[in-house]
Amino acid sequence: MSNPISSTLGSPDAEKPLSVGPHEHQPASKNQPEDLQKLNSKLAHPLSGIPHEELMEMGASYARENGMEDLQDEFRKGALLAQKPEAFDTLPLLTDDDKYYLRREVTHKWSHPKDLYHMVVMCSMAAAVQGMDETVINGANLFFLKQFGIENREWIAGLVNSAPYLSCFTVGCWLTHPLNKQFGRFGIGPKSSTVPVYAAECSPPAIRGALVMMWQMWTAFGIMLGYIADVAFYNVKDPPHITGLNWRLMLASAMVIPLIVCFQVYFCPESPRYEMLKGRHKRAFDSLARLRWTKVQAARDLFYMHTLLRVEAELNKKSGYKLVEFFTIGRNRRAMIGSEIVMFMQQFCGVNVIAYYSSVIFKESGFTVIDSLLASLGFGIINFLFAIPAVYTIDTFGRRFLLLVTFPLMGLFLLFTGSSFWIPDREARIGCVALGIYLFGIVYSPGEGPVPFTYSAEAYPLYIRDLGMSLATATTWGFNWLLSMTWLPLVRAFKPQGAFGYYAAWNGIGFVLVLLFLPETKGRTLEELDRVFEVPTRSHMKYGLAQVPWFFRRYIFRQDVPAPKILELEELEDIEYHPDAFRNGSKDIGEGNSV
Repeated sequence: MSNPISSTLGSPDAEKPLSVGPHEHQPASKNQPEDLQKLNSKLAHPLSGIPHEELMEMGASYARENGMEDLQDEFRKGALLAQKPEAFDTLPLLTDDDKYYLRREVTHKWSHPKDLYHMVVMCSMAAAVQGMDETVINGANLFFLKQFGIENREWIAGLVNSAPYLSCFTVGCWLTHPLNKQFGRFGIGPKSSTVPVYAAECSPPAIRGALVMMWQMWTAFGIMLGYIADVAFYNVKDPPHITGLNWRLMLASAMVIPLIVCFQVYFCPESPRYEMLKGRHKRAFDSLARLRWTKVQAARDLFYMHTLLRVEAELNKKSGYKLVEFFTIGRNRRAMIGSEIVMFMQQFCGVNVIAYYSSVIFKESGFTVIDSLLASLGFGIINFLFAIPAVYTIDTFGRRFLLLVTFPLMGLFLLFTGSSFWIPDREARIGCVALGIYLFGIVYSPGEGPVPFTYSAEAYPLYIRDLGMSLATATTWGFNWLLSMTWLPLVRAFKPQGAFGYYAAWNGIGFVLVLLFLPETKGRTLEELDRVFEVPTRSHMKYGLAQVPWFFRRYIFRQDVPAPKILELEELEDIEYHPDAFRNGSKDIGEGNSV
């Protein structure tokens, strides 16, 4: 069979970037293309090298075969655009209107049909449900623990507070895959798994990170609403025969937003990727047409999605179970490692300890009960307000960069908060504790706040995306349960200073894990992320280690030195499929499973 890798990867005389991959210092050999094919032959653009006439016929044929005969012209244009989207101005087949909307994708990246923003609103409200669920318990803790006589029984109190998260971990998250497979992305039961995946699959690449991260931003909004409910119902008096009406109303207030979401969900389009997975290509086009300005844009995205998903399907024609393939297929394994790191660290950075127990923490530092609730509300407001800039920063600076910047700062502010409990003066102590918690919220909100769900929703290939997201959310809920369960006993054993210091140390560990094991996903389509996760882990570790001395040389000593690069990723950008590799399939596709 013809070699699916296109000729050479570069001249030996060309300027070579500073590289940290395993091929560094090795001369090119005649076997290098074969090695690269095994690494990632599936990942280059499957439409490269196909003549325009043949490509247009492929688009028209796809339309005819899937019941879209009246859209053949749109798919001819879409196939050409899928091959090289940035070259739309050079294609005579496109009308002026086509070019106008294609140009606006670049110049006005936030200009989209109302159905896309309706989807965003629905996903945002679903996120607010989660946030409010998490914090109405914060104020209720000050009352119901005493009412039920478990105020000084830390393990029982921790179990009561953490029981919902234990249920999410053991049952709710694992329902995502079977329910989504049967009913699509509309299920709101296992919403923390479903909603980020749904948003990722409907969003254009240029703003996908921003739209998906709205899950965390609106979770922060829900957290703020929960604190508002705590303050609002604090002074409610008990009527005859009812004890603790105030904390009961705090908990009950969380039922309002879910009713709104249940009404909204029926008016949103289904995920086009889900429809394609079920073989319903016409319905996938109809969904995309509601989410894009023109039929040509929808045809382009659908045809491109179709070609890459066919390659992905060829890749994964392996016997075995999907859960096993998390470990046996290199691309899946690296996605799982990255996703699990950010989900694990979302809990062990310490944020939910503050979200659930801030009122108790403030009260122990010397605040009155009502002042503790108001101080907690301040944390909720900060958490929401500072999540808003992440809509811009997550796709501008990237997921990995935001985490590398914010992890050290979060650790520093937790140390400051814990150390503040040693201050003997009450006024100074409560001021410093509040300041430390607020500064922590400021740096958490644009970093470890929005990144985990965004990253997990985009990391996995389609055929295991539901299962991967179930695993990711099960991880965050499982450790959420663990933190909620153990915080009160931890404080009793090590005092607030030791408890905050413990989570400060975990932020240092998180920085190292991100530096070594977390690939950047900014600016890639969901399908193109395959080439990112096919880079061997050892190459990414070398890249991360090389960044540390480069940072000091570049920004501390002000030396003009080239930034480290991952050699394999640079090479894979230049790999092309031979058309026969896409149309006929290849048994060599998908062998890139090196560590």
